[in-house]
Amino acid sequence: MLPRAVLRQSRLAKQLSGVSSALRVDRLWLHNNSKVRVGNLDLPTEVTLVEVSPRDGLQNEKQRVSTATKVELVEGLVAAGLQQVEVTSFVSPVWVPQLADAAELCASIFRKKGVKYPVLVPNLKGFQRARAAAATEIAVFTAASEQFCKKNTNCSIQDSLKRIEEVIAAAKDSQMAVRGYVSCVVGCPYQGHVEPEAAAKIAGKLYEMGCYEVSMGDTIGVGTPASVAEMFKACKDVLPVGALAAHMHDTYGQAVANILTSLGMGIKVVDTAVAGLGGCPYAKGATGNVATEDVVYMLNGLGIKHGVDMDKLLDVSERISIALGRPNSSRAAKALLAARTDVKQQEG
Repeated sequence: MLPRAVLRQSRLAKQLSGVSSALRVDRLWLHNNSKVRVGNLDLPTEVTLVEVSPRDGLQNEKQRVSTATKVELVEGLVAAGLQQVEVTSFVSPVWVPQLADAAELCASIFRKKGVKYPVLVPNLKGFQRARAAAATEIAVFTAASEQFCKKNTNCSIQDSLKRIEEVIAAAKDSQMAVRGYVSCVVGCPYQGHVEPEAAAKIAGKLYEMGCYEVSMGDTIGVGTPASVAEMFKACKDVLPVGALAAHMHDTYGQAVANILTSLGMGIKVVDTAVAGLGGCPYAKGATGNVATEDVVYMLNGLGIKHGVDMDKLLDVSERISIALGRPNSSRAAKALLAARTDVKQQEG
């Protein structure tokens, strides 16, 4: 007789296999060595997920989240197979008190060989704090909207780029890799519509300064497949598609569709947050990042490699949701965790 744990996994797999199979009904699904074809879309065979929940996911939480909980989150995500986990931000504790323990957190996590643990820095002072905390990779940020930039960084886009240039120069001296973020790439809570060329221009500047990759963020989640496609089309005219990443929020339920569109545009790196955690303190109404579980579920259905163990990811998702005392925002996680519960109940 098989052990209960094996039986439980087998039953869960059978329950979910029908769902996965349904994804392949009435569509062309072909594989070759470099691309996956779905209908008229040519998609990459492999996608890198950048997990941003410890930083972008927690920064807007009102209740204090303990450093121990953050350590458990980071290490759990790595154990689930995530190879890039953005740990924290060295912003002023006055502005983002939730991340006041940045140095302590960096000193507390176990760093697995081969995994990237980037941290966000707003300026040279933040970079110096990150370097003192033994950070090996940083991320810098600005916006495609002048009004949002002033609200978020208290300066113009031009001045923010000058700050970033100083930080990148210092990072190069310290042999630290730099990733860039552009916020509000299709829409802004203050300005409204953002022209694709405006977002592409900022992305190009960050790339020219030395960012190895630029993540394009739909900060308030207003993007649709059409606007996201136009934005990435403009970006591809300015910098290599291999240097671009997609960072989508799910305010209007468009994030997964927007990511699928991004993949069809040649994007191979996607930012996600377990349990759909997140929000921006300077973008009212913006809900969380796209849930890692939702993206992994989609990639599984498409046969695209990503390296994440869904079962372990669900464990992390459930634990952090309980720790924060909030409902899980991932649709896939809620369905899969409910299926787990059904299997356990059937076992008696």
